[in-house]
Parts: sequence; structure tokens; C-alpha cells
Amino acid sequence: MELTEYVHAVILGVVQGIAEFLPISSSGHLVIADALLREYSDSSAPTESVTMGIALHFGTLLSILVVYRDDLIKLLTDKRLMTLIVIATIPVGLVGVLLKDYVDEAFGSPLLAGCALMVTAAFLLIGRRLQTSGRQLSDMTIGTASLIGIFQAIAIIPGISRSGSTIAAGMATGLNREHAARFSFLIAIPAIGGASVVQMKDLFTGEAALPASPWPLILGTMVAFIVGLAALRLLIRLVVADRLHLFAYYCIGAGCLTIVWQLLK
Repeated sequence: MELTEYVHAVILGVVQGIAEFLPISSSGHLVIADALLREYSDSSAPTESVTMGIALHFGTLLSILVVYRDDLIKLLTDKRLMTLIVIATIPVGLVGVLLKDYVDEAFGSPLLAGCALMVTAAFLLIGRRLQTSGRQLSDMTIGTASLIGIFQAIAIIPGISRSGSTIAAGMATGLNREHAARFSFLIAIPAIGGASVVQMKDLFTGEAALPASPWPLILGTMVAFIVGLAALRLLIRLVVADRLHLFAYYCIGAGCLTIVWQLLK
């Protein structure tokens, strides 16, 4: 087993753990990081295979389960909130199943990811401008849940941040910042879990190959989990402090650099 595979696993785990929660798009950064590793690495092995993608997402899913464990326990007796989560999950489920081939193709385009980062920046800035005094999750309507769900479906495009777009949509529709973030990550659980199931289908059908060794996958999962815990807790503090929009400027810079890099190749 080449050392570079372990190095790649660590790099992708760090990228996934940070970008899954901070509003800078984990999928977009994984596409860009994967392209950079392929271009400047001596290894010809794929750096972000289907199995690695599943492993990385599983690591960040564990982070959400740990941080929001109290909310999840309460959720078991809150049928209304469970219904709203289901409603918000339907759009991304439909897009993931019906447009899977187009989504898979998008994951091979760093240029698209760079352009989509600019969209993320726009969502963050507009969401902050439109935010109101704020309602709680107990005041959320079916319409609000549906709109947030549509933004989550849009974020299936690599480069558009799932957390950024859904939190911005929540704030724009009247949720206070903390509750918008809470709902964003509650609906992330079925979304990330469902995406992993769809990806696993490729393994069972033979469209994707199993890795020769499981150790890089295990390493990537552990790194994504540990980094994800820190990133998610940081995000919650930034949301409460109304600093989420600052990531828009990072997205603009990263998006511009990626676009220039791709156009000059």
C-alpha cells in the first residue's frame, strides 16, 4: 500500500470535516482537492473513489450525531418536527435519484465547482441581508421546510454549500440564526445518509470497485469525524455571533482562483 494513499486519505478527511460544516461546500472542495492531488501527485490511483466518498461522509455524519445527540433524543417524541424534516428531505431525495448521472458528471468538473462557490457566496450575503428577528423551530411552517429543502437540493451541485444555503434560506424565511443552523443539520442526517446509500448501490452493482485495503478508508473516516466535530462546534458559535457571511469572501476568492486555474490549463 503506497504511503500517498494514506496522505490523500488524511487530506480528504480534513477537507471533508471542515467543508461539510463550514459554509464553503465539502463536495466542491473535494472535487478541487481531488483534481489538485491527481495533477500534482505521482500516484495514479484515484484519490476520491466512491468508497472513500462514503467513508468521508460517514465520518461527518457521526459528528452531527454526537453534537446534536440531545436534539435527536427529543426528536423521537416530536412528530411535528419529524414531519418537517421529512418534507425538507424530499427535494434532495428526488434530485439525487432522478438526476444521479448528471450529478456524478458534475463531480468531475473543478470549473463547475469554482463557479458554484460564487453562488454559495451570493446565498450567504443575501441570506444575511434578508434575515429577520427570527422564529423558533416550533413556529416553522410546512412552506418554510419545503423552501429550505429546495435549497438543500440545489446544494447537491458541488461547490454550493449545503449548510450555507440551508441556513441562509432558514434565516431569510424568518428563523433565528441558531434554529436555522439546528434545522440545517437535522435535515443533513437523512440527506447524507441517503446519499451514502445511493453511492453504495454502485458497489453492489459492480459499477465501482472495492478498495484493495480498508485502512485508508478507516483513516479518512476518523480524520473527517474528528475535524468535523471541531468545525461543527465552531460553526454554531459563528452563527450565533452573526459571522457566517464572512465565509462568502473566502468562497469568492477560492472560486475565482479555481476558475482561473481551470481556464489557464
